[in-house]
Amino acid sequence: MALRPIDNALPTTTPERPKKQPKIAVATQKQQDRAAVVNGENQVPLPSSGDATVDYVSSDNLKPLSDPEVQIQSLIEDLNSKNWTKVCESLNNARRFAVFHSPLLFPILGSIVLVVTKTMKNPRSALCKTAIMAAADIFNAFGDKLLDPETSDAFDGLLLQLLLKASQDKRFVCEEADRALSSMVSSMTPLPLLQKLRVYVSHKNLRVRAKAAVSLSNCVSKMGLEEMEHFGLAELIEVAADLLNDRLPEARDAARSIATDVYEALTKDAEQKMELWQSFCQSKLPPIHALSMLKIVKP
Repeated sequence: MALRPIDNALPTTTPERPKKQPKIAVATQKQQDRAAVVNGENQVPLPSSGDATVDYVSSDNLKPLSDPEVQIQSLIEDLNSKNWTKVCESLNNARRFAVFHSPLLFPILGSIVLVVTKTMKNPRSALCKTAIMAAADIFNAFGDKLLDPETSDAFDGLLLQLLLKASQDKRFVCEEADRALSSMVSSMTPLPLLQKLRVYVSHKNLRVRAKAAVSLSNCVSKMGLEEMEHFGLAELIEVAADLLNDRLPEARDAARSIATDVYEALTKDAEQKMELWQSFCQSKLPPIHALSMLKIVKP
């Protein structure tokens, strides 16, 4: 007897179970807003290939402002703009004020230095370099006025940032910072600047030490014996002896320059120059350091 097919019989093959689809995380608007805060939507964005190019204007090619009395009123606000191209433009305006309208800039000099220092820390190289160029123009315009009590603290922060930028791997930023440090040394009285730089030749960062040593050496080269004595001849030769053992050749070269300048100032009117130099070094330094100083100077 033939069997009848049963419609509701179980299938002979088991159907495949559906594969699990990978979960796709969809950020909510709240999460996106939180991410924007974390990433710093108020910060100047990092550079990208689509950014507008920046023209770096040399100091010689700057032009006077058309209406400086009006423009000075919004300068600080413009320097704090969230639009990085506007900040670059405002930095160049600050440079123009320094070069052509310095009396208008002087009453807010401390605030300007603080903003320039802050902008120098920006990761965008265009802003950083333009801020360094602004620092150089400010040095040339105001010189020792930056060491006044009202601006001294702001200057300290600016000096540290320049030393840090001069120690960077980005060559064009480093070279610009070196030029700014040279402008600083050439525009200021060496003795008070030397006292500011003295702290940084003992900095834990060996590149900062080297850059500070170069600036300090350039200051010493501008000083006569009287100024050196005011600072302290013993302290100068001790600084030179310490830097002579530094790991970087830039610092060691600065040490030799300092020692040579001290020798020339100390023995200028002496008949027995080497005898005086030897006596001085041996009285101020440990024997091994004194010997190193004696080897630097050739009679």
